Amino acid sequence: MISKPIIKLAILFTFACFFQMQGQVVTPYNGNPDTSFETARQLAFNQQRKQAQDTLINILKKYPNYHDIRSFLASTYAWDGDYKKARKEFAYVIEKAPQNKENWIAAIKNESWSDAHYDALAMAKTALKIFPNNPEITLLKATALKNTNNPLEAQTEVKTIVTNNPENQEAKEFLDNLNSTLRTNTIGLRAAVDIYSKVFDPMQYYTLSYGKQTKYGSIIGKYNFNRRFNENGSQIEFDLYPKITKGLYAYVNIGFANTFLFPDLRYGGELYKSLPHSLEISAGFRTLKYSTTTNIYTGSIGWYTGNSYWSLRPYFTPGEGGTSTSAALNYRKYRSNADNYIGLLFSMGVSPEINQFNDANNAAIVNLKTQRFNLSYFFTTNKNKNALGAQLDVAHQEISFDPGNYFWIYSLTISWDLRFK
Repeated sequence: MISKPIIKLAILFTFACFFQMQGQVVTPYNGNPDTSFETARQLAFNQQRKQAQDTLINILKKYPNYHDIRSFLASTYAWDGDYKKARKEFAYVIEKAPQNKENWIAAIKNESWSDAHYDALAMAKTALKIFPNNPEITLLKATALKNTNNPLEAQTEVKTIVTNNPENQEAKEFLDNLNSTLRTNTIGLRAAVDIYSKVFDPMQYYTLSYGKQTKYGSIIGKYNFNRRFNENGSQIEFDLYPKITKGLYAYVNIGFANTFLFPDLRYGGELYKSLPHSLEISAGFRTLKYSTTTNIYTGSIGWYTGNSYWSLRPYFTPGEGGTSTSAALNYRKYRSNADNYIGLLFSMGVSPEINQFNDANNAAIVNLKTQRFNLSYFFTTNKNKNALGAQLDVAHQEISFDPGNYFWIYSLTISWDLRFK
């Protein structure tokens, strides 16, 4: 039988819960929304942001389409660094009132403040379709271009603003700052070593490169030197990234060598196309000419989301024994710009473009089984003058002359790029 003290405690607990629930019930809003909005603004500007937000939320429960209130609420979230909440509210008002320029400007700034520069760029491009040549939005687009490592495009955009609006002091200052730091030339050094758990001695790879950015795209010349299989060999290689039209660019590659460590001739090309929703697709090929010719067909699908980037790239290599297939999944977490990120890559299968193994007749081996994991970290110094990087790679790969048996490959790569005008 339950004792009386326990029954009394249960009744008291029930009443306490009831009154607590009653206290949590929010009183429906019945005031003047304009007056309450002004009060909330004063609270927000006097560092009483939480009280202001509570007031704004309460008003919106009764007036959900009072867009000025929702936009101001989003702005307070952005000021507090709560970019995700701000993004949600800005998306609502932009969908409901796409002709409101101020909402677009505030929403783009929110993406920039959150370091989601690719999203800021995509949003600015969309806004300029509604407000063509608007100087404020164009300047935000230029800022996003600069932050995604496209300074020449940023320079072009800001020059247009200054030409059309010579009194625009903000654009002139941005252009002056951009011109003082713009570096279109790059000299790079790269060194890598592969250490094998058995069979092979360590293999070494070195690259000296020079790159030049132009308004038509960039061009990179490389001198590659490898020491593998106790032999030395070198290769001359050129990469071009021509801009074809808005949202469409290409990759073109050609390389020459006179050593079995590299193909005698390699060439390839790929087209990249930007799509809505921060997506990008590509399709292309690579050709490697040893004693025989190896053709590789590849492509990719990439997705920018916030300050993250995902891409999936398959490789298809036809041969006498059928088509060899491999694929790589790549993830990057960007920080301040496109040169500062942490990367993760996982791949399965062998592509002769990346895994340069040859048989006794210098033909590329394409049917090895392998799993590979890569961790990379890239960063820049003050004003992006120096770009440095390190990569650690671990692979479990089938031995080419002993199918069914495997070894481990541990790789370390370091790189340094010096940028100058």
